[in-house]
Amino acid sequence: MKIALYGATGNIGRRILKEALNRGHMVTAIVRDVKKIDTAHSNLKVYVGDILDQDDVSRKVKSHNLVISAYGSGSDDPQLVIKAYQSLNQGMKNAGVKRLILVGGAGSLTIASGMELVDTPQFPPAWKAGALAHRDVLRQYRKEEELEWTYASPAALIEPGNRTGKFRWGTEQLVTDQEGNSKISMEDFAIAILDEAEQGKHIRKRFTVSY
Repeated sequence: MKIALYGATGNIGRRILKEALNRGHMVTAIVRDVKKIDTAHSNLKVYVGDILDQDDVSRKVKSHNLVISAYGSGSDDPQLVIKAYQSLNQGMKNAGVKRLILVGGAGSLTIASGMELVDTPQFPPAWKAGALAHRDVLRQYRKEEELEWTYASPAALIEPGNRTGKFRWGTEQLVTDQEGNSKISMEDFAIAILDEAEQGKHIRKRFTVSY
């Protein structure tokens, strides 16, 4: 496939980029700073782009089969996440590209009580604003009928680790082990993203993965 990738310089985005290239896909990395791309590959093109500019999005993603966004606002205003996906949404429509995979958050996953993780008392305050912004994005996409979107939620804890290929899939509920832990490596999360890209099992749905 021809994949346009936003967020390729981030922790998760780097793993998605590597996984996509290793599977033989053609990848266009659209970044704010090309110097942060430390990968060279015959199937990789790197362009400076702005996800907050829908016209720029339209130009950059045109003629691609799929857009994957691992965009994050970092330490900036979490509301930029909402603005970014509104721009991405319209830019893709203008370019005639329908397939989209969004790397979202785990905060909107439900636990056994039916409460969303972000609304629980133990949810880390430092992560809450970002989690709420990502939840708003998911709610917007649940109403989206033109794009073939997929929202990918990681486990509650995601960090660098090993690429094992062994994990469990879920949809709306937080996936935990027997001890109640929910975690995934960034490497295995990237596998799930590319599996979804290739198989399209969660069109206009959300999925999650965890050990």
